[in-house]
Parts: sequence; structure tokens; C-alpha cells
Amino acid sequence: MKKAINHIYLIILLSILSSVAPIATDTYIPSIPVIATDFNVSIEKIELTLSIFLIGFSIGQIFGGPLSDRIGRRKSSIYGLLGFALFSFMMIYSTTVYELWIFRFIEAFFGGIVVVNAMAVVRDKFHGTEAAKVFSLIGTIRSIAPLIAPAIGSFIIHFFSWHAVFLYLTFYALFTAFLIYKDLDESYTYVKQSVYHSYKMVLTHKKAMKAMLTLALGFSGFFIFIAKSSFIFIEHYNVSTDLFPLFFGFNFIILIAMIKMNIQFLKKYKPIDLVKYSIIMQIIAGILWMINYKEPSLIETMAVMALYMSMMAFVFGNCMALALEHFPKNAGVASGVVGVLQFGLGAVISSMALMFHSESFLPIGVSVTLISVVSYLIIRTYR
Repeated sequence: MKKAINHIYLIILLSILSSVAPIATDTYIPSIPVIATDFNVSIEKIELTLSIFLIGFSIGQIFGGPLSDRIGRRKSSIYGLLGFALFSFMMIYSTTVYELWIFRFIEAFFGGIVVVNAMAVVRDKFHGTEAAKVFSLIGTIRSIAPLIAPAIGSFIIHFFSWHAVFLYLTFYALFTAFLIYKDLDESYTYVKQSVYHSYKMVLTHKKAMKAMLTLALGFSGFFIFIAKSSFIFIEHYNVSTDLFPLFFGFNFIILIAMIKMNIQFLKKYKPIDLVKYSIIMQIIAGILWMINYKEPSLIETMAVMALYMSMMAFVFGNCMALALEHFPKNAGVASGVVGVLQFGLGAVISSMALMFHSESFLPIGVSVTLISVVSYLIIRTYR
């Protein structure tokens, strides 16, 4: 009984640790129009901070992976969280959009150092289908973050200025650092290996790279919807910032339901098959979005958006388990490579999608459909 309780708490703790990215991005989304007005810039320049965050987050994972394998999951998590807290606080004092970009990038860099450890700990302790289930359970708990984060962000800017959002992120990181310091046991086994050799081993593993690229592409489409959510609901449908979390959070309610379904399906089906079927559903969702791009109703938009985003319930946990299973000795580096591809590709693709901003939803539909088709072509060759 004690072991089960410890595992449950470990999963909760790792979920909190890996929620740095969704907390940092989704708490911030409702304040984007307000920040744009305050800095007297177009909304696209503030939306760009989401892509900047992903770039910094990716680069942080390049350094975070070797650091995790060298000094351990616990120490590198604490260092990253403290850095994240510092630069979240620094953003309160931004006076121009360019300062905001710089501080956001550095904040994200430290966030990248943090996040690799959560995935590495799972690889240290669990394997195969069991690892896929644990990743899915972490995904279930972590999905609560983007569900409540916009509500927290809306609540904050309703009573305070947007600066208070970053003060909240500062305290979140410090509280998480305290929990990691107090409760996370070290799980890694030190292996003397050069950083170059570690990265070479991961990057030349063709089978693992297919799973990693599939996960990265899936997240790219997922993030396009996150980045454009304030435009879709607040700008296009005139949803108030107070009600925005209800409409945006609907996607994550469906996502949580699908994650639970994935855990059940893993008892009967192979992770790779679940990934393939989910990507087919994403292709269908993208096509539906393109067909009905001119005057979709709010209900239609929410339904297709939820269909696409909820399929990540089958992509994330299963692809992560398939990718990390091959690297028992350098899980930190492998987790870092997954993160770099996931967030780096997400930043590049979402930035390209934002460049083709339109009052219609056609650029969004074209982007997510192309992404899903390429993703399926990659994963269908996984053997």
C-alpha cells in the first residue's frame, strides 16, 4: 500500500514539474491583448512571445539533458526552477516589447532545463507499456494545468495588471523547487560518457527518432491552436477575457477524457497502433477545419478544435514511451532531444503560421492538416 501511495505522489510531483511550460504559456494567454495595448504594439508581436518561449525552452533542453545525466534529476531541476523564477520576476519590469522578448527567452531556457528531468525520472523507474501508462497519467494531471491556468490568468488581470501574471509564475517556480528539494529522490545512475557521444547515440537511433519526430509534429499542430486561441475566441468571437477560460478549457476537458481512454486502450492495443489511429483523426479534423473556414459557428469551431487537440492524448504518452525506451543509460539527453524537437519544431511551425495571420481560419486549417499528414507518413514506417 505504501509503495502505491509513493508512486501516486511521484506521478503528481513529476506532473507539477513538467507543467512549467503549460503554466507559463496558458496563464499568460488571456493577458495578450492587454499587454499589446499597454506596449502599443500589434497583437502578433505579443503572440510571438509564445514562439520565443518555445525556442528558449528548446535550447534549455539541449543543455538540460546532459546536465541531468551528469549531476542528477533533483539538482538540475532545482537550478532550473530558481532561474525560471528569477526571470519571471524580471519580466515585471519590462518597459518595451523587446525586453519582454529577452526575459521571456531566458525564463524559457531555465524552464527547458527543468522539464527534461520529469521525463527522465519516468524512464529511470518504468519501462515499456507501464511507462506509456505513467506518461499518460502524468499527462492527465498535467492537462489540468492548461485547464485552470487561463482561468487563473483571467482572474489575475481582472483584478490586477498583467505584471501580476509573472509574479504568479515566480511563486509557482519557487514552490515547485521547494517540493523537489524536499521530496524527490535521486533516480539516475551516473555513466561516464561524453556529451557528444550521448547525443550521437540518440540522434542516430532511427527508430527512436521516428517516434520523436511524430511527437514533435503533433505538438506543433497542438501549439498552433494554443497560440491562436486568444484570436479565435477573444478577437473573432468576441468572448470576454473572463469567459475565455471556459471556452479554451473545454479542449482540455476532452483531452483528459481521451488520456483516460488511452490508458484503457493500452490494455488491448499496442502504443504504436494508437498513435497511428489518432493521427488519422487529426487529419480528418484538419480537413473539416479547412472545409468550414469561412463562417463557422462557435460550436463547430470548438468541436473540431477539441477533436484535433484531444488526439494528443494518444500521441504524447505513447510516442514518449516508444522514444525513451531505447536509452536506459542517458535518458536525460534523450528526453532533451525529444523536448528540443517538440518545442523547437513547435516554435518554428507556429511562427510560420502566425506570419500568415488572416481574419479567416484557413491558414490554421492548412497548417494543422499538412503537419498531420507528414506525421502519419513518418510513423507508418515505424517498425
